[in-house]
Amino acid sequence: MNERGGPTTGAAGRVDRGQPLDPATGAFLAHRNLLFTVAYEMLGSAADAEDVLQETWLRWVGVDQATVREQRAYLVRIVTRKALDRMRTLGRRKESYVGPWLPEPLLTTPDVAEDVELADSISLAMLLVLETLSPVERAVFVLREVFDVRYDEIAEAVGKTPAAVRQLAYRARGRVAERRPRGTVTPAQIRAALLAFQRAVETGELQSLLDILAPNVVALSDGGGVTRALPRPVVGADQVARLLAAGWWRRDAERSAELVRINGGPGLLVRLDGEVDGVVAVRVENGLITGAYHVRNPEKLSHLSQEIAVTR
Repeated sequence: MNERGGPTTGAAGRVDRGQPLDPATGAFLAHRNLLFTVAYEMLGSAADAEDVLQETWLRWVGVDQATVREQRAYLVRIVTRKALDRMRTLGRRKESYVGPWLPEPLLTTPDVAEDVELADSISLAMLLVLETLSPVERAVFVLREVFDVRYDEIAEAVGKTPAAVRQLAYRARGRVAERRPRGTVTPAQIRAALLAFQRAVETGELQSLLDILAPNVVALSDGGGVTRALPRPVVGADQVARLLAAGWWRRDAERSAELVRINGGPGLLVRLDGEVDGVVAVRVENGLITGAYHVRNPEKLSHLSQEIAVTR
């Protein structure tokens, strides 16, 4: 057990098996990756999702296990309620955030890419789309569309009637459909776009990047007021290309960009002088980059030291 009262697990769900597990602990650990994924998709923050897991654990160990019919459903209900509480705090934080806010990126395990729907749901592009929903709409959408939770179970989790939940789900699906990337995008297309981005970062060669930038591409950079970043979105292929040519990253540093798995898909891990400096992910539609997301806030890069397992 850790000092905060939860099982001694890391982000990837590891635990010290030196002692036999009681049923409550065993159930929590069996569903831990699922619970983390639910919380992360609702919050867009790994740090806040970890805090929600701790709160869920503290609530779970106080439950009379004899009254629990389905452990998974019960745990999902707790984590959803705790995440909704946390979303209110997170909302106030975002109001005073310096510059554009982007979700916290994860270095994910290879198996995530095999579940196409899950990988799409945790992509930075989709998490930004989910930011346009109200907290309850987001909870309903995530639970129903990603995790296939029954309407009656969602109703218990969000404190609504099943009929109201169906309406919320319908409205959320419509809003997401209006904003999500159009058409099918393969990992190979995303990888090709990122390789062009990588060449631009490392060599300053922009032509291959210009060839795959959509005319209305939007570049967002998140430094959180801690490190240098774009103060506002940059729109348009020429403007984004000029931005890279002018040095999106420091010119006086040795730059490198490694292709890795970020949030279930290809992404770039950028280093300056050998130190992790940020992450770049892209949104691709019809073979062209329509969104470029650059996370530099050091507080959002702490989960890049190890792969994190997400599941549903």
